Amino acid sequence: MRCLYCGHLESKVVDSRSAEDGTAIRRRRECLQCGKRFTTYEKIESVPIIVIKRDGSRQEFDREKLQRGILSSCASRPVPLHAIDSLLDEIEAEIHNSLAREVASEKIGEMVMERLRALDEVAYVRFASVYKKFQDIETFRKELAKMSGEKV
Repeated sequence: MRCLYCGHLESKVVDSRSAEDGTAIRRRRECLQCGKRFTTYEKIESVPIIVIKRDGSRQEFDREKLQRGILSSCASRPVPLHAIDSLLDEIEAEIHNSLAREVASEKIGEMVMERLRALDEVAYVRFASVYKKFQDIETFRKELAKMSGEKV
């Protein structure tokens, strides 16, 4: 495993433990050249899930891309990182458990919004504003009214 700090290719494992509900192994490693420590995760390789985008194009599901979107929605909010990781784990598990090899990006967006709404309403509105492509303040107002149960 390549060291993150010096690029050396040899390291030793100093600790291993189960992670992510037993679906991965977390390993603490120590570089044999510079002595710095870093963490790696080992997961079972699975069949790739293809995401069908709004324009009809297809791309492989990218957890990190989804994570970046969620993190930007939660910026400066009191949302713990472990809650975001759990949210991502739930979504990824639901996608894989559906046994479908392709999933629409709209479905993923709905899954994220459903979970974000329960986690943090401001993060939900931020995510929804990008996902639903709010064009004006009226669209934004309607979404807020829907959240608070008011008539639109």
